[in-house]
Amino acid sequence: MLARSSWLLRCGTAAFLSGTILLSGCQKKAPPAKAPPQKVEVYRLHTQSVTMETSLPGRVEAYEQAQIRPQVSGVIVSRSFEEGADVKAGQSLYQIYIAPFQAAYDQAKGRLMEAQASAQRAEQQLKRYRELVQARAVSQQDYDNLLATTRQAQAQVMQGKAALESAAVNLNYTHVKAPIDGRIGRTLYTEGTLVTANQSMPIAVVTRLDPIYVDVNLASEDMIRLRRELAQGRIERQGNDAAVSLELPDGSSYGQTGRLALSEVTVDPATGTLVMRAVMPNADRLLLPGMFVHAHVHEGVDPHGLLVPQVAVQRNSKSDPYVMVVDQDNKVHLRSITIGRTVGSSWQVMSGLSDGERVIVKGLQKVHPDAVVSPHEISAEQSVVE
Repeated sequence: MLARSSWLLRCGTAAFLSGTILLSGCQKKAPPAKAPPQKVEVYRLHTQSVTMETSLPGRVEAYEQAQIRPQVSGVIVSRSFEEGADVKAGQSLYQIYIAPFQAAYDQAKGRLMEAQASAQRAEQQLKRYRELVQARAVSQQDYDNLLATTRQAQAQVMQGKAALESAAVNLNYTHVKAPIDGRIGRTLYTEGTLVTANQSMPIAVVTRLDPIYVDVNLASEDMIRLRRELAQGRIERQGNDAAVSLELPDGSSYGQTGRLALSEVTVDPATGTLVMRAVMPNADRLLLPGMFVHAHVHEGVDPHGLLVPQVAVQRNSKSDPYVMVVDQDNKVHLRSITIGRTVGSSWQVMSGLSDGERVIVKGLQKVHPDAVVSPHEISAEQSVVE
């Protein structure tokens, strides 16, 4: 009886194990869960009115600048201006010790008077001799000698006048004056300093600040385009020249409008650019020589402009621009485009995109053509932040 129970127990265990094996063999492995679409941020393009302008880096240059150097040697005895003040043309700036130059002037004047007296005496004597030689009271030789003496005396008068004029010029040079209207800078020369004529170091610099120049570098192809647009009347004018506005180093706008007044006649072969000069009003003296600014030339308005954020534009190995476009089925497509100039933080689209299309601005590294994505539409301002 015990043996029979043991046999039944073994048979039951074997049957249970066999059933378990069969059940496990019938179960299939579940497929992996499908990854959700990649989340990306997209910007929808819209036609808009776009102000067309060319932005050029430039440097402010003085309209006029005079480096003042002494024309005579001497000791500075007085200074009659305040550093950083505005001065007028002809205003006295320095006084050089005048005594030796006054003495030289007086001496030249005395020599001139002496020469004039000698010449007058010779002329009167020559007048008498002219009558005597006609009456044969004196010889022709004596008359000729007196004539030469008279002409020599007249020459000495001319030399005396030149010496007096030279002395007067040097005397006037002791009064160092401003040659132009403008603002005078700092000086390293004070009373008691010995200065020399035509020294290399200026004793003062006067700069005219209103108006003022802004020199910009313009690519030759842009110069051709601007001149063509100016001739067609597409560029805002100030008088007969193109109007120019400025952006200051702190990013603020300069409140005055100037004009492009001059361009170089040659193009730099190394850079392919030429220098153009704008004339800007500067009554408040905000613009100073040496300052870097950005000049903007306004070229009109495109009422049907299309802009794409710069962060959306990529380039291939040939440097050709392209974007990733998301269609109505949220499928990604690579689209080659043609871009023009920059407008703020966007590119102007010339071809390849149309109104209403969506381009990816964030998540570009995680997508590829023909992939399905989960787009989230953002505004232009948000695309700039991203």
